[in-house]
Amino acid sequence: MVHTVGIVLHPQRDSAPAMETILKWAGNHGASVLGLADDIARIDCNAIPVDPETLADKSNILVSLGGDGTMLRSMRLAAGTKTPVLGVNLGKLGYLAEIDVDDLPWALSAIDNRQYSLEERLAIRSTLPEGREVTAFNDIALVRVPGDGSAAIGVRILGVPFVRYAADAVIVATPTGSTAYAFSAGGPIVSPNLEGVLVVPSSPHSSYNRALMLSVDETLSLDVLERSGRLAVEVDGGVATYVGPGDRIDVNAVPGAARVIRLGHTTFSERARRKLRVTGSAEVD
Repeated sequence: MVHTVGIVLHPQRDSAPAMETILKWAGNHGASVLGLADDIARIDCNAIPVDPETLADKSNILVSLGGDGTMLRSMRLAAGTKTPVLGVNLGKLGYLAEIDVDDLPWALSAIDNRQYSLEERLAIRSTLPEGREVTAFNDIALVRVPGDGSAAIGVRILGVPFVRYAADAVIVATPTGSTAYAFSAGGPIVSPNLEGVLVVPSSPHSSYNRALMLSVDETLSLDVLERSGRLAVEVDGGVATYVGPGDRIDVNAVPGAARVIRLGHTTFSERARRKLRVTGSAEVD
């Protein structure tokens, strides 16, 4: 049963109606509602402010109120715990979220009655040159800085050199992230039920311009080559640090790093078609 609901809010979108719905449901079911202190400070509600560790550890579920970015943030908060994440769309339709605000009372009751399934999501993890560890559920990308040279990256698989890319960016993506930056760079759509890691060059200038698909057991290293410009290291779309020639980024897969709640409304292919606006295909005579 759901005794404690944790919430994660979009930094700008109006979360008040959704919060009122959650608090009303919680009051009727004897449950408490927790939220990040910074999030709760932005709205007037009766949720209990806590730190990120307490939110993930003490909640029976995390409810993400926002879009895909908020959902990724929620999954990073829940990484390494058993707390599943329910995505709720606020405004713009997302790919990762499961329901809209109007469905919240029904969804919370269904979860309380264990009428749901869990979908495990793979993450990728890296330790940055300064020693800080980062986790991504979409992608980690080495991206050229405007005004500097292109991204010249040597790819090693299990420590053995495989290929060198010259590109605007080199993207390491999870199956979840295959419909994000990697897709816009020409990579394939990968089912989240498949465990693997994509390596996709964006606007490649080198003769080898194909994407790679690796297993979760194959350690991946990205070497910034001497001819490379200064590069931004983007983690799920946010700049985490910068690297330059001589630096190396090792990326490891983390299977089952987070769990997403599914209520049976849509399938992966339906969500992907909706997000990517896949409306048809070429006719064959």
